Amino acid sequence: MTLIKTTVNRRSFLKAALLAGGGMVLHFSWLASCKPAGKKALEMPEEWFEMNSYIKIGDNGVVTLFNPNPEFGQNVKTSLPMILAEELDIDWEQVIVEQADFYPERYGRQFTGGSQSVRQAWSPLRTAGATARQMLILAAAGQWNVPASEITTERSTLLHKSSGKKAGYGEMASTAAKIPVPELVRLKNISDFKIVGSSKKNVETKNILKGKSLFGIDYKTEGMLIAMVVHPPAFGMRFKSMDDSVAKSMPGVKAIFTIDSLTGDIVQNFFDTTSFTKFAVVVGNTTWEVLQAKKALKVEWEQEPERTFKMGSSWTSGAKTIEAKYPSGLESTEMHQTKMKEFSKKPGNIIRRDGDPESAFRSATKILERTYTAPFLAHNTMEPVNCFAHVTADKAELYGPIQAPEFIIGTLSQRLGLPKEKIQIKLARMGGGFGRRAYGHHFIEAAVISQQVKAPVKLVYTREDEMTAGIYRPTYSATYRAALDKDNKLIAFHVKAGGIPETPVHADRFPAGAIDNYLAEGWQIPSNITIGAFRAPRSNFIASAEQSFLDELAMEMGKDPIDFRLELLERAKTNPVGEKNDYDAARYAGVLELVRETSKWKETPQGVHRGVSAYFCHNSYVAEVVDLVMNNNSPKVEKVVAAIDCGIVVNKDGATNMAEGAIIDGIGNALYGELPFKDGVPQKNNFTTYRLIRMNEAPKTIEVHFVKNEEDPTGMGEPPFPPAFAAVANALYRATGKRFYNQPFINELKST
Repeated sequence: MTLIKTTVNRRSFLKAALLAGGGMVLHFSWLASCKPAGKKALEMPEEWFEMNSYIKIGDNGVVTLFNPNPEFGQNVKTSLPMILAEELDIDWEQVIVEQADFYPERYGRQFTGGSQSVRQAWSPLRTAGATARQMLILAAAGQWNVPASEITTERSTLLHKSSGKKAGYGEMASTAAKIPVPELVRLKNISDFKIVGSSKKNVETKNILKGKSLFGIDYKTEGMLIAMVVHPPAFGMRFKSMDDSVAKSMPGVKAIFTIDSLTGDIVQNFFDTTSFTKFAVVVGNTTWEVLQAKKALKVEWEQEPERTFKMGSSWTSGAKTIEAKYPSGLESTEMHQTKMKEFSKKPGNIIRRDGDPESAFRSATKILERTYTAPFLAHNTMEPVNCFAHVTADKAELYGPIQAPEFIIGTLSQRLGLPKEKIQIKLARMGGGFGRRAYGHHFIEAAVISQQVKAPVKLVYTREDEMTAGIYRPTYSATYRAALDKDNKLIAFHVKAGGIPETPVHADRFPAGAIDNYLAEGWQIPSNITIGAFRAPRSNFIASAEQSFLDELAMEMGKDPIDFRLELLERAKTNPVGEKNDYDAARYAGVLELVRETSKWKETPQGVHRGVSAYFCHNSYVAEVVDLVMNNNSPKVEKVVAAIDCGIVVNKDGATNMAEGAIIDGIGNALYGELPFKDGVPQKNNFTTYRLIRMNEAPKTIEVHFVKNEEDPTGMGEPPFPPAFAAVANALYRATGKRFYNQPFINELKST
């Protein structure tokens, strides 16, 4: 067993002491009813006893957990309680949860994102469960007058085997809640786990299938009005004037006005990012009435000059500020492509240099050089942006989908003129859009609208609003070069990549550390198009480019693609170059070896074309093999085999579901995803024009194999996404004989 020291008081020990890496306070458990479907409803206790800020145990043994983080569809509402239940040694069927409001003083950091929920919660949740269990043991020891060391637990029951005494947790809860928090608690041996590592179904499935109000867009309250906004039609435009003479007289319309969501004196943080801060608003009784009035509103726009604003020096607005700028102009995809070609030929900012790559390239017998590009991508959330707000003179209440309430509350406080403690944010279940919900401009907009109309308001975006007002995955370009000597051996490697408006280069990732002469450069081009987090930010593109290039390089060297990668990883493992390599070469090689075995890599069925890809991000390792067939020049991925090393897998069902979703998402974006611009206007604004993968295009089979080890859990929601792009590209090459360098691949396929 592992001993963990606890040194804080009973009520706040989880908040103050159980810190995860990087100072992150634990992200606690997530469930609404952990009992399997079909069982009778839990009977509520007559009295609850609070063990700490997060855990209550009822007098009948039912356990309630307060979930500080919003559920995002990644199933943390099931997997994280499993960690707590394991150490608390409780009956899985005796657990329920309540969604906590945003309350940082009580719950610490309430943030969902970066595939970090399980990773950051692992140690805190284990410690929390073990501590509560130890307090129950001490309570029983006192009542039974026996040594605590002689008491064991099993499925919410305390046992003293020599005397035959036993008691349910509920019987000891009132006494345990008064016991001082133990300074040392014992964690279970991983080999003794019974719940963690098993498969548990999503505890919210029944509510989702029954259409119960789980999402912000479902929220209703008495006296609530509906609001919609009219943003500029193009990035680089701003509000000039409007004619509301027709719209304001339409049925159900209560008010039409303009607002400035972020005024010039506000110090913004990273997640305040938005290009449109002044726009028209229509408020009325119903969604339909407001939508019709919005269509009748005549708004005139003008081109916006370069805009300067104050930005905090950290993700959260700090005392130190910098000036940030949005350039002027109406940007187009054609212009973006021209600029990126220009920048790719110029020297970039050197991020890493090992050895003497310049000399190695000069002396090379052969140089392989390839350039890869990818377009802007939209999130396409199933649930469009929305937020409920009720702002009065002395308080504000908000409810809606948001990943990072802690990053928006400071801006809300500045904009509304209210202290933070007077602002209550209630966390809704989020309807998709990994990364999109991190940005809280819809909370600002809803709050300012409510403040102006002096009424509760629900702000609702249309699908067109959602897709044309940002936030987007940036457009990127990457050029890879490899130098080969007279013996066809790799002697130097060079990556130079950038984008609008950021570089995707992760300079210390593979193949850095595996090649004596290595150079990584980055560049970026400013833009007024709002970009932000997307599933596996930056990795989703750079993995595609890197793994496509390695595949072509392997062929140039006459090597099997998997063997070639394993050779490089063997060098990185036994004799690494540099000290900053941020991956474990042995674990990286492990997923490649596993996928080679499970896919039967060299036994390709007739008519099937295979591609492989592997990548490390969010602390996890994933390798994927795609089996693709061609039907009338149309590609169809029939099967995917994935090998994943994400440490201990808490919930096999949940982890498998996330992998399957990420893989399908990656295939769809690789083949079809793109959002072009013309004169600042997004050229696609709904699912009728923005091509997504369809149900009949999803792979018939996705096999997910997890590496078995006792490493602490790492990221799962994002790591399976990046490898899918290159696996598809490499399979397409084997199907067509042509390499695919520009996403979406369907465009290049049409030209063959």
